[in-house]
Amino acid sequence: MKTLVIYYSRKGENYVNGSIKSISKGNTEIVAEFIRDAVGADLFEVDTVKEYDKSYMTCIEEAKAELNQNARPDLKEYLDDISAYDNIVVAGPCWWGTYPMAILTQLEKLDFTGKKVFPIMTHEGSGLAGAPAALKKYCKGASVGAGLAVHGADAAKSEKTAAKWAKENLQ
Repeated sequence: MKTLVIYYSRKGENYVNGSIKSISKGNTEIVAEFIRDAVGADLFEVDTVKEYDKSYMTCIEEAKAELNQNARPDLKEYLDDISAYDNIVVAGPCWWGTYPMAILTQLEKLDFTGKKVFPIMTHEGSGLAGAPAALKKYCKGASVGAGLAVHGADAAKSEKTAAKWAKENLQ
């Protein structure tokens, strides 16, 4: 079984346990790397052409506007083909109850026929929120597997949990 992790992650200012803190590596990136290390997955980072504001408070307003407009931000690089993979993990922070719109920009460009997709969401209290529903909607032809919700503030301590989930679901 070959696995790909498509993820978006935010470093810099983030909401952590009720306050704004600066982090050097995004929570979702940390979890994506734990999945990679556990099952030998490949990683693809979704990176927007127009960067989100460095201020967390401004960034969440930008994210809310994108969601309200059903926007599809342009990406620096796109995946065109996932035919070599059996499992696709889609990982991102919970922004307004779902994935950042940039994740959807990428998902809509791919053929998920016959694939198994798995939602991962880093959050500060929302759990998986709308991630499974988003994958059902945007990964046409795929079946949606068990998800993993990781409390963002605990991402660096989630290696055992992420590895256990990956080994149970992706091998």
